[in-house]
Amino acid sequence: MMLIEFISRAFIVLLSLPAAYLFLSTVAAYFFRKECASENRFLNIGVLISAHNEEDGIGGTIGHVLASDYPANRFEVFVIADNCTDHTARNASAAGAKVFERSDPVHRGKGQALDWFLKNRQDHYRHMDAIAIIDADVVPDKNFLRETSLSLSQPRIDVVQAYNGVSNFEAGWRPALIDAAFNVFNHLRMAGSAVLSGTCVLKGNGMAFRTSLLQSHGWPCHSIVEDMEFTLQLLDEGIDVHYNPDASVRSEMVTSGKNASSQRSRWESGRFMLVGSMGGILLKKFIASGKPRYLYAFAELAVPPLSLLVLLFSIATAGSFVLPDNVWLFPVIGFWVILVFYVFSGQVLRRAPLSTWLYLLTAPFYVAWKIPLYAGMMVKKRSTAWVRTTRESEKNDKNNTLHRH
Repeated sequence: MMLIEFISRAFIVLLSLPAAYLFLSTVAAYFFRKECASENRFLNIGVLISAHNEEDGIGGTIGHVLASDYPANRFEVFVIADNCTDHTARNASAAGAKVFERSDPVHRGKGQALDWFLKNRQDHYRHMDAIAIIDADVVPDKNFLRETSLSLSQPRIDVVQAYNGVSNFEAGWRPALIDAAFNVFNHLRMAGSAVLSGTCVLKGNGMAFRTSLLQSHGWPCHSIVEDMEFTLQLLDEGIDVHYNPDASVRSEMVTSGKNASSQRSRWESGRFMLVGSMGGILLKKFIASGKPRYLYAFAELAVPPLSLLVLLFSIATAGSFVLPDNVWLFPVIGFWVILVFYVFSGQVLRRAPLSTWLYLLTAPFYVAWKIPLYAGMMVKKRSTAWVRTTRESEKNDKNNTLHRH
């Protein structure tokens, strides 16, 4: 019994660290204001898309980019048709993009494709002031390029990250809850980090760079969490990532349990792998330099995903009831108050629609769905292979085809 009580107390003390960080981030997010120049210089922007077997959706994505509220002579779309076995290249070209086909089955992945283009096709983009990178299945807001240019028109800004949201948040409880989580993780945490440390993290989608930076760096990180790896490299070089929530891109989230499990497992297992490989390095850099931004970066990396936090807080709550001293119940109650403040603030700051607020009532089902996912991640070998997730629109197209035949 003594051992159980010791573990319960230690667990509650340990969880107070992420709870405190979430509280600080939430409060800081309310003070965030985007940085941008007073005058938009309307930079020449190259929009770079790495696409693997995206023949069904690539034309729509390019169409949304071309419909941007931005001077048509100030931007160009580049598509890397990476190891494609379908008509991605043909459809992208027909939609108005300049296409570059890459065939390298040994070095597969988004990071490898971006690195190949940035290092080997400089003649095609060196005249651009900036390069914006988006995924092949996104809907960029019509002001995405305008806001990106506005941020990078400020001389001291070399990197800017847009808000990443969900395009089909009304398609069911899973995408709705992911939308609510994105409001927290992709906005509140970004805004809070920008206030607390002066920089934030790359999200892999909707990010833009001065061309000179990419010419010198290429895309040096090739893991399944290459965006986070590049963030840490830029942090080490003293290059800040700025956040502009008025530039936004939205992606389609899966609704089926099978595809959602596969997608979330890849994302979160990659993040856990990076915590293991980079967490200690960041702490050592903080101790050696005394720079708080390394500690903030560690916290951003190490704080568990929202659903896992709910599970951990639930375990702490159960543990508090086995302790003879009721005083341990008070920090646990504080955990839940902070969590509610954190989640609700994300929705308030992003002005979430009523439907998202209502779908928050289904959050316990989402957490229950993820319990076996986390259990599987603990016992299964983690894969670093890139796997393409089937889009909802593709499933609908297939179903329609079957009905017609």
